[in-house]
Amino acid sequence: MSDKFVIAVSRQYGSGGHEIGRKLAQKLNIKFYDKELLSKIAKDSGMSQNLVEFYDEMPTKSLLFSLAMDAYPMSFAEVPLNQKVYQAQVETIKKIAEEESCVIIGRCADSILSEHKNLVSVFVHSDMDSKIQRVVERDGLTKEKARERIIKTDKKRASFYNFYSLEKKWGEANSHDLTVDSGKLGIDETVVLLYDYIKLRGFLK
Repeated sequence: MSDKFVIAVSRQYGSGGHEIGRKLAQKLNIKFYDKELLSKIAKDSGMSQNLVEFYDEMPTKSLLFSLAMDAYPMSFAEVPLNQKVYQAQVETIKKIAEEESCVIIGRCADSILSEHKNLVSVFVHSDMDSKIQRVVERDGLTKEKARERIIKTDKKRASFYNFYSLEKKWGEANSHDLTVDSGKLGIDETVVLLYDYIKLRGFLK
């Protein structure tokens, strides 16, 4: 392999983004971070893992609140906990990117690593019926409950991403290097597509 590279995967709930990222990491023989990232953030920052997990991809307060913080700087002790957790997340993700090639799921990794020269930003999406079927089979929910969870989770992810990635929008094509419909290709074929794309980008020998 060439220099270290990072594949940042944003995903709609139920699209299979986690499984795609995990299989892609296995195929590339590199590290995979999804929930694993939370343990590392807690260890690096000294925060409790329960706290890090509680604020994981949680929408923060409004942009007006952020602007007010800029206008009237707070001491670190006064900064809201979700902001502290996000800052710890930023530091851990940057540290990982310096040390190894990897796949990172969500957590605004593509925005945090926007200046990383070997970043691949991917958005995995799918049609609603495919997502519902996947969530029903995986989580044992009714179709209606699955739909509700998909809509609620995607709204949360979009809010989190759009707040911290002010120059990008969650799911928009021009915010990512590649967007792919896993519902049309299936999980394994999506992995093949992403692997070939990474190879074409010159990150593999």
